Amino acid sequence: MQSCEISSDSTDDPLSSGLRTHRQPRIVVIGAGLAGLAATKVLLKNGFTDVTVLEASDHIGGRVQSVQHGAATLELGATWIHGANGNPVYHLAEDNGLLEHTTDGERSVGRISLYTKNGVAHYQTNVGKRIPKDLVEEFSDLYNEVYELTQEFFQNGKPVCAESQNSVGVFTRDVVRKRIMLDPDDCESIKKLKLSMLQQYLKVESCESSSPSMDEVSLSEFGEWTEIPGAHYVIPEGFMKIVQLLAQDIPSPTICLSKPVRRIHWNYSAQHQEGIAKSSDTNQDNNHNDNNHGCQPHKDRLILGHPIYVECEDEEWIRADHVIVTTSLGVLKQNHEAMFSPSLPEDKVLAIEKLGISTTDKIFLEFEEPFWSPECNSIQFVWEDEAQLEQLAYPEELWYKKICSFDVLYPPERYGHMLSGWICGQEALYMERCDDETVAETCTDLLRRFTGNPDIPKPRRVLRSSWGSNPYIRGSYSFTRVGSSGADCERLAMPLPYANSTKAPPLQVLFAGEATHRKYYSTTHGALLSGQREATRLAEMYHDLHRAETTKPNI
Repeated sequence: MQSCEISSDSTDDPLSSGLRTHRQPRIVVIGAGLAGLAATKVLLKNGFTDVTVLEASDHIGGRVQSVQHGAATLELGATWIHGANGNPVYHLAEDNGLLEHTTDGERSVGRISLYTKNGVAHYQTNVGKRIPKDLVEEFSDLYNEVYELTQEFFQNGKPVCAESQNSVGVFTRDVVRKRIMLDPDDCESIKKLKLSMLQQYLKVESCESSSPSMDEVSLSEFGEWTEIPGAHYVIPEGFMKIVQLLAQDIPSPTICLSKPVRRIHWNYSAQHQEGIAKSSDTNQDNNHNDNNHGCQPHKDRLILGHPIYVECEDEEWIRADHVIVTTSLGVLKQNHEAMFSPSLPEDKVLAIEKLGISTTDKIFLEFEEPFWSPECNSIQFVWEDEAQLEQLAYPEELWYKKICSFDVLYPPERYGHMLSGWICGQEALYMERCDDETVAETCTDLLRRFTGNPDIPKPRRVLRSSWGSNPYIRGSYSFTRVGSSGADCERLAMPLPYANSTKAPPLQVLFAGEATHRKYYSTTHGALLSGQREATRLAEMYHDLHRAETTKPNI
């Protein structure tokens, strides 16, 4: 097994001069996703040499997962660069020629269709009828009008009325329904169709927000999420190219793969150190890590006074001065009690509990030949019997009713004849538990039913994501749940110990990842910027220490 410590005890580096021990600070980054890699890159650039990245899975990238399929690259995880102007991910891609083969059809400024390209979305009902294009456009205009209203509560400080329950879903459904029912020009059947389309739009919105339902998304906070201006881009060669660019200057021994962390022992007191030293002496004969360059916290090494020990699942202990935690909000929700010793402060735990994260999964279906018409860019599933439903949650056997649409991947020269379906929430977890054959049959039945074409063949291949059941991810990305706010993102990002703990070494545990970015949560650029933020925080502290040392008057 590779060593998880890169020892550097140089006293010449300016970073070392601010430390009493005159050594390079030891920094452990947990997670090799965009946040972890971005943090590591900034640390190395600023002269830190004793940096170790611990990645639980057997690959880097986190929630970026590009899969090669013939000449095409399919994205099971992050897909878009959301906006261009000032987006660091966009500039990384553009500067390295990753967008040269992006077609005009793959650039999107659309919000509702997850893939907005040239062509037309086919809204099909569960009785096999296509909803006329002009009716869809009429409804879409109404929906987008109300969507703009949901932004105003945060942006313009509008008070939230009790009837909305501070929920985007409740508010949107209520306002849109009232406007539909009061329209004197529509007959009852048209009104019913529009009410059914409303439910389908809310399913799409849930997939975009990665929430189980828009009823769980906070109305008062919805407008704080900030969209970077400009088109949305895909990277034809795969989003993993961004990951590789971030990792290319990081020495390979720095990153330890298949290295899950069990517990972070932070704010070590002398009492803790003595206890572990005694335990270590007693159990030396059973220590499997004696050859790992002193990762185990033996008595003689505790004298150095590292405030942190990272305990790995393989029993290895790694000492550190600072740890940057980039694990997902889903992992923090499930594991924070066991993961931190001492426990996290109550307000940070509350932020973790209040913020939301759910699962949005993709289902790719590959067909021998297209059964859809050339102008069709997506097939949207509109269930007419759901027009009046309040909650769009289904029992396990009806998980497929949460699939909101299948998008056609363009251009066919690159992707062949491929559809990409979307499902979110608990129903996505139900889907993850099914085998490929069941998913293929279920999706084929849905497509036959909604298109009215009983001759649609089964796909020749199914590929799908499983972010919810991945033990090292536990969800797709975060959202501000009812009862939470952007302040919870900032609380989650606050380093430990808090600044008022004057006796404790500062910046022991830092937090990065998309859920810690107040304005750009849920995005790849939010993740990247958060990693840079925490690495810069450390660099600035050591530069300040160095300045203080060099300007100290001689007495």
